[in-house]
Amino acid sequence: MLKEKGSHREKLSGVFAPITTPFDEEGNLLLDKLASNIEKLNQSRLRGYLVLGTNGEFKSLSEAERRRVLETVMKASSRDKVVMAGTGHESTVLSIANTKEAGAMGVHFASLIAPSFFAKKMTDQVLSRHFRLIADASPVPVLLYNNPEVAVLTFSTGLIGEVSRHPNIVGMKDTSKGNFASYLLAADPDFNLLAGSANFFFEALVMGGVGGVLSIANFAPEACCRVYDLWRAGKLEEARREQYRLMTLNQKVSGRYGVAGVKAAMDLAGFYGGPPRSPLLPLTPEEKKRLRDDLSASGFLSADSP
Repeated sequence: MLKEKGSHREKLSGVFAPITTPFDEEGNLLLDKLASNIEKLNQSRLRGYLVLGTNGEFKSLSEAERRRVLETVMKASSRDKVVMAGTGHESTVLSIANTKEAGAMGVHFASLIAPSFFAKKMTDQVLSRHFRLIADASPVPVLLYNNPEVAVLTFSTGLIGEVSRHPNIVGMKDTSKGNFASYLLAADPDFNLLAGSANFFFEALVMGGVGGVLSIANFAPEACCRVYDLWRAGKLEEARREQYRLMTLNQKVSGRYGVAGVKAAMDLAGFYGGPPRSPLLPLTPEEKKRLRDDLSASGFLSADSP
């Protein structure tokens, strides 16, 4: 029997790290490094993790590799952490299969990005049917993932208004620019919206969001959690100041360099980032130096950081 959507709010409230996938220079998976990163993040105040998302380079992984990554995270994650898993595929049938498999592994939520190969055919009617069929078959609650930069299209408020009323579609990670308030107004009151960017994390919380899935939480989890904690405590001016620091950091890392920048920052902060998988390129030595200087100047790295 499905739970009421509002009952999921506690598990979704807080900061989540969209976990990166470690590779060596030849593009081989380094599952021991992944487990080590998770074990370090377990010590933080993060609410949990999003596995097999954009920062996880999920499109560059085979189905077998995705399974191994998810198995590794589930094994390494501490029991207090909430795990979301990206299970979306270009087809409804494979999305359902992936979602059922992730549910059997013990994930708490499935995250569904929109199919994008036939983007011009992805009307509200098509997407609504796609998401509803997956949610009907899913053994775990479903979250949508709205990321126009990689999925080409932006969810309409009409679509969100409709699917948010499905009993097993309980929320959405929104990475689009300037649409958060419109989604809040259109969605079912119990629909849980999470900011998908540190650029508007505090703004999203003030408007009614429940948390955030923030790329910089991979290497600066406590800085992200500080904004959330200050907001929860009603210390809005302090939270606003910390938000400005997060925005500056995000623009210098993820905004400037993408996944490769997040991974380079992880290396500097004592995690394993490593290179992205080809065709993505790692940062050049000059870019790495600029990143290190920027992070040091921003106060996120000590003078003796590697």
